[in-house]
Amino acid sequence: MWDFETDPEYQQLLDWADGFVREEVEPLDLVWPHLQFTPLTETRRRVIDPLKEQVRRKGLWATHLGPDLGGQGYGQLKLALLNEVLGRSQWAPVIFGCQAPDTGNAEIIAHYGTPEQKQRYLKPLLDGELFSSYSMTEPQGGADPTQFTTRAVRDGDDWVINGWKYFSSNANTASFLIVMVVTNPDVSPYQGMSMFLLPTDTPGVNIVRNVGLHGESDGHGSHALIHYDNVRVPDSALLGGEGQAFVIAQTRLGGGRIHHAMRTIGLSRKALDMMCERALSRQTQGSRLSDKQFVQGYIADSYAQLLQFRLMVLYTAWEIDKYNDYKKVRKDIAAVKVVMPSVLHDIAWRAMQVHGALGVTNEVPFLGMVTGAAVMGLADGPTEVHKATVAKQVLRDYTASEDVWPSEWLPRKRDAARARFAEFLEHEVGNQ
Repeated sequence: MWDFETDPEYQQLLDWADGFVREEVEPLDLVWPHLQFTPLTETRRRVIDPLKEQVRRKGLWATHLGPDLGGQGYGQLKLALLNEVLGRSQWAPVIFGCQAPDTGNAEIIAHYGTPEQKQRYLKPLLDGELFSSYSMTEPQGGADPTQFTTRAVRDGDDWVINGWKYFSSNANTASFLIVMVVTNPDVSPYQGMSMFLLPTDTPGVNIVRNVGLHGESDGHGSHALIHYDNVRVPDSALLGGEGQAFVIAQTRLGGGRIHHAMRTIGLSRKALDMMCERALSRQTQGSRLSDKQFVQGYIADSYAQLLQFRLMVLYTAWEIDKYNDYKKVRKDIAAVKVVMPSVLHDIAWRAMQVHGALGVTNEVPFLGMVTGAAVMGLADGPTEVHKATVAKQVLRDYTASEDVWPSEWLPRKRDAARARFAEFLEHEVGNQ
């Protein structure tokens, strides 16, 4: 049982990972920025493969997966502790075999895929030899599956897919796509949608443009607008059976959301570390920044915010391990998703302020973190939707008041308390 300290053996691995990421992996972010999801060139392979091999030798490759899939079966809690370290670096999750969106995609293929699909897609994905893309969001419907219009229609032994998908992250460098489409428009979307696995180079898969985030140049983004134009796939491309897409999506997105949160802890801590170093290093108006109460407030608020968020994430990861059911932990996963963007935004923004003019330049990472916080507020479902989910789940544990007055209405409770202790109250009065 985890009791606010992990076992010594795993802690040694975490300490090794921390030094390894800082010394060997973070430099990759500087020499090959934003290329972590790009197929390796021979030059990069000579650097990356030995690093992956060190991780494998330490037993930290894809640790959350079972031994049958090449992992250690450590579960989500230990993955959370590791991801706190990996969240500092763009490249680190790839080096450790637990990068998004591939972790979530691997999870659903492992759970719902056929033996043939696992051999074709899952094994090389877990080996780190290729990347994948989850193609769900649509231009007109966002992440709301009830608004999706992309269709797959049977044609003999095949399916033909037509429609548009938006913000399909890493599609331009992925080897295959997991696409969510309508297969039966005559029933509820929750029963009428299916998922297909298809190679990115399938005829009719047209990446119209790659959308970048703020600060990225036109055409160099990694979030694709895709037109599926009479894309023909065999029935064997169906993942998990016809009509199963919504169930599969909940499995995939539940894992994806908590994994994002784990990595956000590491990134937020990096911003806090930089803020504290800056506060101790700079002087103005006769004293260090760290002596200024405003800066002390920034540091205290950031520390408290991060500590609360970290405990929340670790508790939710523990719940996932305990119940092995994302649906049962849905409320807390949604709550984590709600809190996550503000934690990263607030800490990065304060750190940016403490760095002064330097803080808004491209020589420090804070504005990138702020943009990342905005993305986290939308990825895998917008914050507002998750707030509604949390509220609905919380309200299930409550009932309405039986009459016009609240159950904690003091006059009624006071009368009940007096009636319960009437003989004692009368005795007190008699003794006065």
